[in-house]
This record gives sequence, C-alpha cells and structure tokens, in this order.
Amino acid sequence: MKSIYSNIVSISLISIILFSGCSVTKHLPEGEVLYTGSKTVVENKSTTPVGVTAMTEIDAALDKTPSTKMFGGFLPVPFKMWMYNDFVKYKKGFGRWMFNRFAANPPVFISTVNPDVRVKVTTNLLRDYGYFNGKVTYKTLVDKKDSLKASIVYTVDMKNPYFIDTVYYQRFTPQTLRIMERGRRMSYISPGEQFSVVDLDEERTRISTLLRNRGYFYFRPDYMTYQADTTLIPGGHISLRLIPVPGLPAAAQRPYYVGDASVYLFGKNGEAPNDSMLYKNLSIHYYNKLQVRPNMLYRWLNYQQFVRNAQMRASNRTRLYSQYRQEQVQEKLSQLGIFSYMDIQYAPRDTTAVCDTLDITMQATFAKPLDAELELNVVTKSNDQTGPGASFGVTRNNVFGGGESWNVKLKGSYEWQTGGGNKSSLMNSWEMGLSTSLTFPRVVFPRLGKMEFDFPATTTFRLYVDQLNRAKYYKLLSFGGNATYDFQPTRTSRHSITPFKLTFNVLQHRTKEFQEIADANPALYISLDNQFIPAMEYTYTYDNASARRVKNPVWWQSTVTSAGNLTSTIYRAFGRPYNEEGKKLLGAPFSQFMKFNTEFRHLWNMDKNNKVASRVALGALFSYGNSTIAPYSEQFYVGGANSIRAFTVRSIGPGGYHPEESRYSYLDQTGTFRFEANVEYRFRIFKSIWGATFLDAGNVWLMRKDEARPDSQLRLKTFPKQIALGTGIGVRYDMDILVFRLDFGIPLHLPYDTERSGYYNVTGAFFKNLGIHFAIGYPF
Repeated sequence: MKSIYSNIVSISLISIILFSGCSVTKHLPEGEVLYTGSKTVVENKSTTPVGVTAMTEIDAALDKTPSTKMFGGFLPVPFKMWMYNDFVKYKKGFGRWMFNRFAANPPVFISTVNPDVRVKVTTNLLRDYGYFNGKVTYKTLVDKKDSLKASIVYTVDMKNPYFIDTVYYQRFTPQTLRIMERGRRMSYISPGEQFSVVDLDEERTRISTLLRNRGYFYFRPDYMTYQADTTLIPGGHISLRLIPVPGLPAAAQRPYYVGDASVYLFGKNGEAPNDSMLYKNLSIHYYNKLQVRPNMLYRWLNYQQFVRNAQMRASNRTRLYSQYRQEQVQEKLSQLGIFSYMDIQYAPRDTTAVCDTLDITMQATFAKPLDAELELNVVTKSNDQTGPGASFGVTRNNVFGGGESWNVKLKGSYEWQTGGGNKSSLMNSWEMGLSTSLTFPRVVFPRLGKMEFDFPATTTFRLYVDQLNRAKYYKLLSFGGNATYDFQPTRTSRHSITPFKLTFNVLQHRTKEFQEIADANPALYISLDNQFIPAMEYTYTYDNASARRVKNPVWWQSTVTSAGNLTSTIYRAFGRPYNEEGKKLLGAPFSQFMKFNTEFRHLWNMDKNNKVASRVALGALFSYGNSTIAPYSEQFYVGGANSIRAFTVRSIGPGGYHPEESRYSYLDQTGTFRFEANVEYRFRIFKSIWGATFLDAGNVWLMRKDEARPDSQLRLKTFPKQIALGTGIGVRYDMDILVFRLDFGIPLHLPYDTERSGYYNVTGAFFKNLGIHFAIGYPF
C-alpha cells in the first residue's frame, strides 16, 4: 500500500513539473494580452451600512476570474490555459473533446475584461450610494517575465458620502398630497440618512402602493421622479424633491371604485361554463354543477375598503379600490386549495374619460378534489430498535363548498431488537395510529366579522387514536382530540390557540422487565399509567425571514400549555380542594401542570457561501395539584439528529443520572427542565453541496428530587458540569426545496461521572462514541 501511494505521489509531481514548463501564451491571438487577475485598492473606505453594501456591489462589478486558475480560481494552477495551448489545434476526436471539456475557451484577455467599462460602472455605483465625489481608476501591470500576460489594479477612492437633509412632495393634486403626507412616517428616506438610490426606488414603490390602496388604480412608481440639489445646503447634504413626471396620465390622478363582479368557473379539464346564476350583484358562470357556495365567492370578491361618504353610498360607489385588498382576495382564494388556476382582473366599466368604476372578472379552474400522500422511512432508535415506518393520508378538498378540507391519515411502524441481550417478548415494538381532521379556512367560532378578512386564519378539529407496543416493556393506547385556531395578523407573527385538547392514555400491558423498572422508579410508572390530560395551549411564532431588507433572519417560538387547571376549578366549585390529589375524570386521574417551552434561532449570512446558524432552547414543566408527576408524553428529552448530535435520543439525563446498561432503561432518561444550545458554521463546498461544523450542548433535569434517579435534580452548583457537550462535522445536499443531511457527532463531555478526571471525560474507542445521523432538513 505504501508503494502504491509513493507511485501516485511521484506521478503527480512529475505531471506538475511537466505542465509547469508549458507556456500559457504561445497560442494567443495576435495583439491580445492574457489577463491574470485583478486587485482592488480602496482609499477613504466608508464603514457605514450603506458603504458596506456599496463595496459588495463594487467588488462584484470589478471581479473577473482569469483563465489561468483552475476551478474558478480555487487552485492557482494555469490548467485551463495548458489545455488550451495543447489541444487548440485539434478539430475532432479525443483532442477536440479534451479541448471542449477542460480548455479555457475562450481565454480571458485584457480586452475582454474591458476595465474602462468596469470603471464607469463602479463610478455609477458610487453615485448611486451617495459618494458623488468618489473616483475610480485603474492601471495595467504587465508581467515582467512575459509581456503577453498582465493584471489590473483598480483604485477606488470613496471619499465622504452625502446625506439627506430635506424631502419635499410637490406638484401633486391636493388629495394625493394629503395621502402622501399622512404616510410620511413610513418613509424609506428621512433627513439624516445617507443617500442611496435603492432607498429612493423603494420610497417610490411605497408611495405608489399607498396611493393604490386609496383607489389610485393606475398609479405606478415610474410616474414619479426626483430632483436633487447639493448646493442648497453645503457640507455634503442633499435636498430632494419628489414630483410627478411630465405628462402624467389623468387616469393616474384620480381614485377608482369597485363595481360589479363576474365569476367564470371552468371544469377540472378546462370545460367552458354552460350555466349561470345571479347571487345578489355577483354573476356566476359554471360548468354543469356549482361546486362552491355563492356566498363564499360574494363575501371575498366584495371585500374592499368602504368609503364613509354618504353621497358615495347613495350613488352605489361604496367600495374604493385597494391594491392590498386585491392581493388579500387573491391570496385567500388561492389558499383554499380548490382551484388549480385562478386569475382576477379589474377593468374600467366603459371607455369614457369620466369613468371611475372598475368591474371585476374572475376566471378559475377547479382542481382535483382528492389528494393522497404516502411516506416511507426506516427508523433507527437509541434503544437498539430498527425497522420500517409508513404513513398514508387522503385529503378531500372543498368538502362543504367553502374551501374546507377533510383529512384521514393512517400510520404504522415496526421495530425489532438489534442489540445484544434480547430476551423473548410477546412481540417486537410496533405502533399504529389513525387520525382524522377537518380544517376550515376561517375562524368558525366565534365569528370575527371583518377581521377574518384581514389575515389568514384556519380552524382545525382533530380526532386520533394510537396503539403503541414497546418490546419487553408495555402496550399503551392513546386517543383524544383537539380544536385549534391558527391566524397570522402580520407577515412575521403567527398565533395558534388550542382552547380544547383532551388526551386519554391507557396502559394496557406490562412485562416483568417493565415492572422491575417501575418498582425501582415509581415516578416512571405513574407517568405512564392510565390518565386524562385535559389541556389548553397557546403558541406564538415570530419569523422575519420573509420581511423586506432582512439579511440575518430571526425565528422565535414560545408555547404555554395549561393542563387540568380548568378541571380542578370545576371540582373546587363542588368543594374539592385544589391540592387534593387523585381526583378523577371519567374514572381515571387527570394530570395538572403548567408547561413552558421557548426556542430562539438566528441565521447570520456572512456572504452567499458562508453562514452561521445558532439556537437556544429552554423548557420547564411543573406538575402540582391533582398530580405531582407529569405525563411521560409531556416530559422533555434530548439527543438525536435535531438536538445534541453526539448522542442518540434519550441517551443522556436527567442531570448527572446514568442508568445501568443491563436494564435497557432508556425509558427513564426524561426530565421536566430542558436546556439546549447549538451553533453551526455552514460553508459551501461546491454548488448545492454544503459542509458544516457544529457544537451542541444541553441536557434535561428534574424539577423535583427523585430518589430512584440520583443526581438528576436541577441545581445551580452542578448545572455547568451536567451540560453534555458534543461537536462534529456534516455534509448537506441543499436542493432549495429539500435538504439531505449527514452528520457525524463526537462527545466532548459527558454529564455523568465516568471515573475519568478532567473536562474531557469520554471513555471508550472513538468509533464506538461516534454518532451518525442521516436526516432531511436543517436541524435548526
């Protein structure tokens, strides 16, 4: 093996020596000079946010990769030029294939780089970002050893930027000016800010949108222009005037009102409407059978801003056009999922010059009513269980003609023991579940009136039943249901309210092994025993990734769950004390607890090829009143592909507790307090292939002392040393819509005593401790 390796190294070195003796300029066209690269020197560099953005664009404008580098400049080897010189003479055969595949075709010359044009583009960029006195020059440096090779040095002198002093709106109609002045507080250009053409363009777009939301249907951003004066106030300040362009169309200077609406509903295969009906003032044309409720279409197509002027109401012009309302209508109807194609057009009622009414025409094609989804996977768990899993779901869209969807989903998995020490059991582990849900595209109860039109909202009713068999331990039947309201009042905020959630767990079968564990840990048995979990839940999610001008997005989600408190209040009304334990609901004890869970994520986009993602998660669960032990399904655990990747699921915690290996007791490694922190550096390797290196930390603890699990309680003095720490590397294949991820994690610190001194207390062979995780999607 050593001999083979030495031969490979020798051949590689000989190849490099032979190629290095080749000229890269011997076959250049006459009069051309080979471009070998460029360098940018920045003088009086500005460090303002606008200046940083300007320099990013300037670097892109001046950048040009020379053909004397391999793989786009990744390797400083003139490989492509070697291929060009050696194979340019071949017109066909293998030589031509080598030329087409590897040669610099055509080579990059100084003339094709065109530095004069790049200097002009860069100078204009400086002007666009307020550096009116900036200057860009260049000089060509000819190679001392070969006069047919040269590089370019660009010098960018930014000088001081200009700042906005005043902004005036002039020459618009009085009504238009009033609207613009009322919206000035949302302006993108304010006195004291640095001049930027990007901000000026966004300001024109903002004002155009503001006017279109007030009825100015034909107004456009390019109907406005700026006049700038740098002499009015000396010292690097600009006075701006925003005025209408000459010849502004009359139609753009007046508001329009929404008139009648017509709907054309085509068949699933594009069949033209062959029947019609009139619902109030809405004309509906459909094919064979009307598959939607007329009031649903009428309610949405008449969702426009109402004018308070009584005279306007008397003339039946009560709906002022609004671009925001139009977008809301289109978005809401699209979200119903009942149309495969939809188009809404607003057009003047007639061609007269005084016409100010827009009639609506909607055309739509129905989608297929049924959707089916099949998922297959292979599950490998930390308890040496592995096996296949599958789920199959069918969704019926537009159940009641108002965009409602009804879903039925069947899931199942089967797992067999793969680790040592397997003893006979009734069956290996398996799980089966059946659920059904009905989703309405609105708040069903209570009715919110016009508020339901202002943001997306859904109501979901769900019923489910799950049968779980854990090999050698127990069988558990779980069934219940919930009602959930989801609504999103802004682009960045989402609320989810579950006023009713009821789960009933029935522990059906207990093996001898499980009974031994339960005898040693009574809290575990109580957490799995028969019980009702009547709960209410609220979740708030903040996500600004879709907001404008956000480079480094933030995601934050917090959930508060209250279980058993309303039930205990009802019992208290009948004389049963709050602190009395063992009260029952339908013959079984019910849980009573408060649970809080929060998670914060941040993504720092350093540039297009480098990112740093971080996450912090906290959770607390406190049981009291009717039950001081929380249900097992509500407790926290850590480890796995989306947690601390150096450890498998439920393999650490709570605290410094470490169960005996012979007991297979992954069951009792849960807790009522959770802390996790992760940081991951992601870097592009090649196109869609990314690499990552990460550091994960965290653990779970118990809020109360448990004699069966020593050293598991949350305590301040032992908290630092009980935080498990792991690191690792990973590879991702990012297809934008789907991410395949492979991570390799290795522990650095175990939260329990390993009889090894020092912070690095990991024992055993490296590969035995290596955690390998294959997953879909980023961990955070």
